[in-house]
Amino acid sequence: GVRVKRMETSFPTVTWTNHTTLVTGVHPGRHGVLANEYYDRKERKKVPLIPDPIFNKDEIVKTPTIYDAAKAAGLTTAGVIWPASRGAKTLDWTVPDVFEQELFEKYGTPQLLEEARALGIPIEKQMEWCKLGNAGKAQRDYMYTQLATHIIRTKKPNFLALHLVSLDSFEHAHGRQVPEAYWAANDSDNRVADLIRATEEAGIRDKTTFIITTDHGFVTYTKSINANAALKKHGFVKSVLGKSLAPDSKVFAMAEGGACFVYVLDEANRDSILAEITPKLAKLEGVSGTVEAKDFATRLRHITAAEDPREPDLVLLAADGYTFTDSLADTNEIIPNDPPKGAHGHDHLMPNLYGCCVISGAGIASGKVIDDIQNVDITPTMARLLGIPFPDADGKVIEAALAK
Repeated sequence: GVRVKRMETSFPTVTWTNHTTLVTGVHPGRHGVLANEYYDRKERKKVPLIPDPIFNKDEIVKTPTIYDAAKAAGLTTAGVIWPASRGAKTLDWTVPDVFEQELFEKYGTPQLLEEARALGIPIEKQMEWCKLGNAGKAQRDYMYTQLATHIIRTKKPNFLALHLVSLDSFEHAHGRQVPEAYWAANDSDNRVADLIRATEEAGIRDKTTFIITTDHGFVTYTKSINANAALKKHGFVKSVLGKSLAPDSKVFAMAEGGACFVYVLDEANRDSILAEITPKLAKLEGVSGTVEAKDFATRLRHITAAEDPREPDLVLLAADGYTFTDSLADTNEIIPNDPPKGAHGHDHLMPNLYGCCVISGAGIASGKVIDDIQNVDITPTMARLLGIPFPDADGKVIEAALAK
């Protein structure tokens, strides 16, 4: 098939944002899944989007997905723990990307869950394996792939999306390009082999296209930056017992891995506060850059807080080797991490944060290497392969990948 040397991802380079870009073909400012979480300015609290504990897909994804378009065209669709797809009305066969057993079964397709139980696929282990952390990741990927292969063999959907979790987790724990990460990549490769075998057993391999991507890259970090600790020193952040934000706080800096979303909560004095804190935060060790709201659209493909209050007023970018924390308890601006760990969320234009992509099968050229694509190009390419319209994507069809 076709291998892409590097795939530009979405900012911030986190799971929920990038999985949504992969299936909408538009940038985060349009699809609305701005990060793995956002800060509610009125309630003064972080609201998690990962792993879909609160919202259904229609509540957070603002633009059509490829599976919406496929369903509208009369095709059949499936999604196995695909982020930001909980409760999706246009997935015929699905289990959501959640931790809680109750939600997993509530939003899973009833017939699929019934068939899984009859086959001995251990869906009852979902929450148990989630609680185990890395010790349960390979088991989870095996179970999710069993569900996906069952769907392929028995339903033969026109579109199926599957999210594997092991590689991300082992890189978080140990860093990039370490033995544990290579083991996890090998395990994921075996799961892809399971999918290929399922298409052979279903008699549809020659009609099937496989698109295998990461959602983001990784950095290995040895230090964490706490912007809230710096803001505390200047009186902009105040905490109650080091746990919650005091009512008279004027700012909150929300960590998003290698990005930091800075929210000004004193709206009347927003401009003057930003003028004061931006140069101070820019000078923090490990901060490689700041992005002001006027540059969100061109630099980050986001919109401003005036257009969506979930957006921050300022973004900080971490250098390679650093990540952010937003602890209100810590007083140190820089916190050493030993042993090193892995993080993402950083600037999507950093070389290590690019993703990889392999496309193979029906309609795809053979033995070809492409230098660069963007993740917004994946959905238009899928739409072309499915023979369905998808007119409003920000990306373009990867023509070089297609068989002539």
